[in-house]
Amino acid sequence: MGVVTSDRALVVLQLAANRWWTGSADPIIHLSRGLEGRGHRVLLGLIPGDRFEEKARVAGLTPLAPLSLEARIDPRSVWNDIRYLRHLVRDERIDVIHTHHSHDHWLGWLCRGRAALVRTFHNSRAVGAHWPTTALYRLSDAVIAVSEPIAARCLAVGIQAPRLFRTGGVVDTSRFGRGEGGEQIRKELGTGSGPVFGSVARLAANRGHESLIRGFALLVADHPDARLVLVGKGEKRAEIESLVARLGLRPFVLLAGYRDGDLPAVLDALDVFVLMGAGSDESCRAALEAMAAGLPVVARRVGALPEAVVHGTTGLLVEGDRPESVAAALRDLVEQPARARGMGEAGHKRAVEMFSPARHAEQVEAVYRAALAVRCRR
Repeated sequence: MGVVTSDRALVVLQLAANRWWTGSADPIIHLSRGLEGRGHRVLLGLIPGDRFEEKARVAGLTPLAPLSLEARIDPRSVWNDIRYLRHLVRDERIDVIHTHHSHDHWLGWLCRGRAALVRTFHNSRAVGAHWPTTALYRLSDAVIAVSEPIAARCLAVGIQAPRLFRTGGVVDTSRFGRGEGGEQIRKELGTGSGPVFGSVARLAANRGHESLIRGFALLVADHPDARLVLVGKGEKRAEIESLVARLGLRPFVLLAGYRDGDLPAVLDALDVFVLMGAGSDESCRAALEAMAAGLPVVARRVGALPEAVVHGTTGLLVEGDRPESVAAALRDLVEQPARARGMGEAGHKRAVEMFSPARHAEQVEAVYRAALAVRCRR
């Protein structure tokens, strides 16, 4: 490996044993584009054939075609991946292998050659506590945690502080900062002219939908013109619909389904954004998108939400999941619209300054430089 300098362009291999448009996918695409914008060369390996690949190609990235990255298939495919990656790392003179899941982390270690090995943990569940996984962490040159709870978990399993880094989330601030299309969405959903609260989260367990709906029910008693829009799909939809019906909220709670292409317009239709769970990406990208869209955010203290949302400045943080606490936060903002707008403006500014792709790429590049320095000393 050559001399590591602070300005040398790097060749980075991003590996993600993921095919879905969830968790690691969006941050990896933004990071890759941001790194390219800083003059680095980025190669991307993912599980082909689904939304992640589709989104990567739309973003101008061409995934490495020969890779499978499937963990539960014929061992011959895994061996083919190993052979391919070893040649790739050597022939393309890869400087950094950046991994994002357990399977690709092991592949990265097996195929690293003289490249630095970096791992990002996107949620706490991914941080293993037993051998041989803990040995793999010690053999890595840098580990990135996207939230303080993940960082604490990393320390607890023995990842030493000098190799542990914290980076913030990332959001396409240009896409969500336009403020267009909201009126059309309000007409489509029939929200009326009252205040509109909204949440974007998979309709799954532990996403906080029940406490949000019950809290909203307490608000509706005093503000019958308010509406709650739930964006997302998932296995708990029928249960959520049943809860809405039991509470007599069918005219007030609107399930908008999965929205992708028009998500900026959906956010533009809201007055306040609410997120009560972290999901598979503890950087809580949905809240960052809402901030970029200029919305005040009501959030529970989970994942990176306490770090992203500045309580009293860009939104309100709720302790626990008691419906009464949720209702109090919603009422605070609906009854002080000027304060809510000010929080939204502050949130937009914070998103642009702290969570843009350019800022995120700068942070991660610094981690790469540190990892390369560690690798040179090994």
